[in-house]
Amino acid sequence: MTEKLLLHGGAIQQAGAVRQKGEQRRTASDFMQMEQDRGISISATSMSFDFGPSKINVLDTPGHQDFSEDTYRALAAADNALMLVDAAKGLEPQTRKLFEVCRMRGLPIFSFCNKLDRPALSPMEIMDQIESEFGLETHPVVWPIGDGDRFKGLLDRVENKVLLYEKSEKRGQRASVREIDFADIEEVRKAIDDEELFEKLVEDQEILMELLPPLDKARVLSGDQSPLFFGSAIADFGVDKFLDYFVDFGSIPAARDALVEDEGAKKKRGDDSEDDEAGVVVSADYPEFTGFIFKMQANLDPQHRDRLAYVRVVSGKYEKGMKVKHSRSKSSKTYNLAAAQALFGQNREIIETAYPGDIIGINNPGLFAIGDTLYTGPKRIQFPGIPSFSPEKFAYITNPNPSSYKSFSKGLSQLLDEGAIQMLRQRGDEGGGPIILAAVGQLQFEVVTARLKDEYKVEANLEPIAYSLARWAEGGWEEVDKCDKDGKLFGTMIVEDRWKRPVVLFRNDWKARDTEAEEKALELKPFSLPPMNT
Repeated sequence: MTEKLLLHGGAIQQAGAVRQKGEQRRTASDFMQMEQDRGISISATSMSFDFGPSKINVLDTPGHQDFSEDTYRALAAADNALMLVDAAKGLEPQTRKLFEVCRMRGLPIFSFCNKLDRPALSPMEIMDQIESEFGLETHPVVWPIGDGDRFKGLLDRVENKVLLYEKSEKRGQRASVREIDFADIEEVRKAIDDEELFEKLVEDQEILMELLPPLDKARVLSGDQSPLFFGSAIADFGVDKFLDYFVDFGSIPAARDALVEDEGAKKKRGDDSEDDEAGVVVSADYPEFTGFIFKMQANLDPQHRDRLAYVRVVSGKYEKGMKVKHSRSKSSKTYNLAAAQALFGQNREIIETAYPGDIIGINNPGLFAIGDTLYTGPKRIQFPGIPSFSPEKFAYITNPNPSSYKSFSKGLSQLLDEGAIQMLRQRGDEGGGPIILAAVGQLQFEVVTARLKDEYKVEANLEPIAYSLARWAEGGWEEVDKCDKDGKLFGTMIVEDRWKRPVVLFRNDWKARDTEAEEKALELKPFSLPPMNT
């Protein structure tokens, strides 16, 4: 899907696709060796393109089952979300997880039902799944005419036009489209050339017109209504229509909650705090530069062993060579952003300026971390940290070769800094005990061992631990110790995160839900924000 968006924006001349054989090139967003070898997307990447007068910044996230926490963090930098739904499978487990994060952030959600050129569920069934499982009202902007081998095209329900697509003979090229006024009913009947599909289209449109509330931009922006599109990304059916309506209905760079040390920006409504640190909302038109780091990537250029921090610009204007302050710094020291880069997958280009909504890459000498805020001006500004979400896979990681310990430690530290996996330890362990890796999906363990071998030339052994989810105990160690002593946490594993906060590992969801209900003092949570000022 990302490749077709870039194709329509003129950013690339030919779209690649994951899991394609032959001479069709790899996707622009897949740059890691493991991604290219396996034909899957593993890491979230940033790209941008112009579409008409608008600039669209894309955060491409893995769509396969073993996506990572990197996917969650990309949503922290987004102002809108595009939810891809497989037309044959309907909603999948990873879609449900990501939806909860979108809802937590209040993001506008655009839905695209993909792969209509294959046998598919009925569009009504897709709508029902989204509405019943997510409580999200959908409004089909377009409506499919058939599916699989009988897929003819789409009805643009807003402009009342039938769009008949013809796939390009060359892979990766844009499809041709023929438009017919739906009011010219006989011409539509003739063009569809399938009486059953024609009658079904007319009937469906009558039902939709009768039952559905109108498309409402305010409700889209509030996350209460999702514009629904149908098509096939690989065949380039319907991608053009999604882009047209996304530009009209999508959210522009949104304001962000923040903390400041003195009065400034715009106070939150209802916030009468007179403390030194006050809650504010920083909007895109706030004159000072602000941005936050949402992703790290080590060895984007394997030849130089670099570390890049991805920064989402929130307000103001980035200018080459500007000096910024760092939210976690206790001093007024400034840092020179001499060579910020525009990112396009693995490719990078030094830029002179950047604006709210843009994603820029800055070199990280080991100073920055995910969730850090960079800013200018006299007011110290800090955006809330990016939450960690409950991992579902756990394993001890060890170095089988003591002579390579230094390289092993450095490599693991840099990969952990990227935030694709989490690190847990036994309580009180100051670094001498075994490290527990915690990941959202099994693939991330394979990514770590493969990258340690390829990029740092060290081996690593993994020993799985039989737990399936984690909960942070916000009630603190006192409550954890009390419940543990009373046998209430029997069958669990109690560990600590990087900030030495208690984390309880459970073997199954039933035990976790039961403990949450019975031991409310533990305040068990499936996600955790990093402490401020760390």
